[in-house]
Amino acid sequence: MIVKRLILKKILNSGFVAEFLLIKSDGQYEAALFLNGKQVKGPPLPMLLTSPKDELTHWMGNRPTVGLTTSEAEKIIDEVECENGILRHRERSGWTN
Repeated sequence: MIVKRLILKKILNSGFVAEFLLIKSDGQYEAALFLNGKQVKGPPLPMLLTSPKDELTHWMGNRPTVGLTTSEAEKIIDEVECENGILRHRERSGWTN
């Protein structure tokens, strides 16, 4: 896992600091959730909540999970998709890093 940059940081009601980082893993970019500096396993992108609550529509993590608003989830997804798009373009054009 290679950390590229911080995408989003938020303070949770519990007082924990949630950081969503852009990472490169197995040749592609994804998002990783860290709570108080410790990685929480889970999906590589925000997932839709089956029952949205108030303004929270997405989640990341797996015990514990962190709720995200639509704009927070879109920001994370957009960052990951943009970086993966750049990787695909470089591969098609024969550029290597």
